[in-house]
Formats: sequence, structure tokens, C-alpha cells
Amino acid sequence: MISRLLVIAFLMVSSWPAFAVNPDEVLSDPALEARARTLSAQLRCMVCQNQSIDDSNAELAKDLRLLVRERITNGDSDDAVIAYVVSRYGEFVLLNPRFETKTLILWGAPVILLLAGVAAMLLAARRRTGKVTGTALSADEQARLDAVLKD
Repeated sequence: MISRLLVIAFLMVSSWPAFAVNPDEVLSDPALEARARTLSAQLRCMVCQNQSIDDSNAELAKDLRLLVRERITNGDSDDAVIAYVVSRYGEFVLLNPRFETKTLILWGAPVILLLAGVAAMLLAARRRTGKVTGTALSADEQARLDAVLKD
């Protein structure tokens, strides 16, 4: 019973992106449609910002999907389509930004933050070694501890 529910849930979740592209947008040539899907999966929806235009139901995403399909049917290469969309909407439209000098901090920041975190942990661990924590036992506490340990 549980496995059937998991299969149904998986099928429902895996079909969500298919709902974004309307049937009237689909190209008749399967090869061109596959190219359009590949390209639109690389472009960010400017409204949703965490989804590709292929996954989004926003009107702007629909317009961008139609633009991508129009450029493909006009004979543009994949790089030309991406370049055209980037020229109109900027680098932010790319889900995976290009590795350039202006995006170097974007690509390098995770590495820098990871190294800074490791350095902070090592520094904190080094400061803690050798330090005595707590206070010494009083004579009464030491006597009770010795009595407990003798038993």
C-alpha cells in the first residue's frame, strides 16, 4: 500500500514541469521542441526567480518560452538564442551564470566561506585545548567522591 502511494506521489511530482508548457506552445518538430525545452530549462523566470521558464506558469515565462521557440524556428543556434535572451534581460536570466571575471566572486564565495569556516573552527579548537574547564573540588566533595569510589 505504501509503495503504491509513493509511486503515485512520484508520478505526480515528476509531472509538475509538464504543466507549465501549454499545448499551444509546443512545436510540431520533436527535435526543435527538445531544443526549446533544453534551452528554457536554462533560463530563469524573472517573476518566480527560483524556477526555470520551463517550470513556471507566469505570463512572462510564457512569453520567454514563445520567444525561445520563435528564435529556434527562425534558425538560431542554441548559443544565439541564449545570447539574445541575455542581451534583453541581462545575466540574471541564466539559472547557471557564466564563469567570467564579473561573476568570479559569485563562483568563489562558497569556497572562500568554506575555508573561512574551517579556519574559524581550527582556531577555536586550538584555543580550547589545554584550558581547564570547571572548578576544583572542595575538600568535602573530594571526600564524598573518594567514599563513592571505594565502594
